[in-house]
Amino acid sequence: MTRRGVSRPDEPSIFERRESVVRSYCRRLDCILDTAEGSLVRDVTGREYLDFVAGAGALNYGHNDPDMRAALIAHLQRGGLSHSLDMYSSAKSAFLTTFESLVLLPRGLDHRVQFTGPTGANAVEAALKLARKVTGRTNVVAFTNGFHGVSLGALAVTGNRHHRGGPQNPLHGVTRMPYDGYLGDGIDTADLLDRMLRDPSSGLDAPAAILLEIVQGEGGLNVASSAWLRRIAELARTSGALLVVDDVQAGCGRTGTFFSFEPFGIVPDLVVLSKSISGYGLPMALLLIRPEYDVWLPGEHNGTFRGNVHAFVTARVALEKFWSTHDLVADVARRSQLLARRLAEVADLVPGATVKGRGMMCGVDVGSGPRAATVIRRCFAQGLMLETAGSDDQVVKLLPPLTTPDKILHNGLDILLAVTRSVASGRESSSSSGLVTA
Repeated sequence: MTRRGVSRPDEPSIFERRESVVRSYCRRLDCILDTAEGSLVRDVTGREYLDFVAGAGALNYGHNDPDMRAALIAHLQRGGLSHSLDMYSSAKSAFLTTFESLVLLPRGLDHRVQFTGPTGANAVEAALKLARKVTGRTNVVAFTNGFHGVSLGALAVTGNRHHRGGPQNPLHGVTRMPYDGYLGDGIDTADLLDRMLRDPSSGLDAPAAILLEIVQGEGGLNVASSAWLRRIAELARTSGALLVVDDVQAGCGRTGTFFSFEPFGIVPDLVVLSKSISGYGLPMALLLIRPEYDVWLPGEHNGTFRGNVHAFVTARVALEKFWSTHDLVADVARRSQLLARRLAEVADLVPGATVKGRGMMCGVDVGSGPRAATVIRRCFAQGLMLETAGSDDQVVKLLPPLTTPDKILHNGLDILLAVTRSVASGRESSSSSGLVTA
């Protein structure tokens, strides 16, 4: 074993020897990462990569933001609290006060904040449990290509067959309905849901909740229309179901506004937040609850790590730095246009390819999983980290930090364009020097 835990060339790595085969990202992005700053990461050899994965959306403000880092270090150096279950703390108070003043009140939201276990899946579990408790019903309406986590309750509302095959036991209590556009442009799938809700013989049990993503991230960057979303919100209201928006990946500015649902004039009853809510990639998750539905008994949904104190510190700084003005929103709008324009160039190289997504949650459907995998692999060789999404992993997906400078965005898109051109033409791309110009 060599310095920094890097194995000698003639021995299996510690990851191959000891880490479960369930690992995934490292199979396509095969390097040992060491340091990071902004939109750049470096491996143990010093090679730099442009990170357009950003922790699957957990690093909307980039790696190691200097202000968040300074606040966290100061908290640690003064002996600040590291763990407090759900007891009151100065860090929690500061976060809640800032979240209320910069996020909730400006948007006219009266929701209460529940700190669940520190993952999006746990917050989804809490939302499902609470909706069932409030309504006394068990059924939940979820949508095709939705992804909400892989614990049993969250997995039941997830559509992906690869993930659903794991537990080998029934995943029940869910009615799957077609998402907007799933049946083609000429069919309004909200009409189908409306008819089934009104028909007492449709077989659709009255739902406790209607759960959806405004933009389906893992499902392939599918974007719901404004009209469809407003219709679904109205169907939730008239059917007595709670409207639950999973904003784990699409929230915290990723689609252009703090919440992905803001432009559409809907107010969900429950909102799930995680990933970038801490601002620094630290584990943290929230469930936002309309006051009339906050009917939990004390400790009824709990967890040892609900309320990560270190994440409270960085989350407060993230809100103050990026959400006290409209500067980030303007930057994301401009960068979103840049991405859309450049991704259209990429799509033009592949017959039938389409640009997908919204804001800085975007990509290109290249038509096949193997083709997308080849693009990802060759981009990585050129120093660009990307991932795939979609039912067949056919979408090349980009989630660069929202703070990525335009020059780095262009550099990454140049790599993607060159690689896609080589894949489309059947040529091997040129080898990379391992240097990334920032």
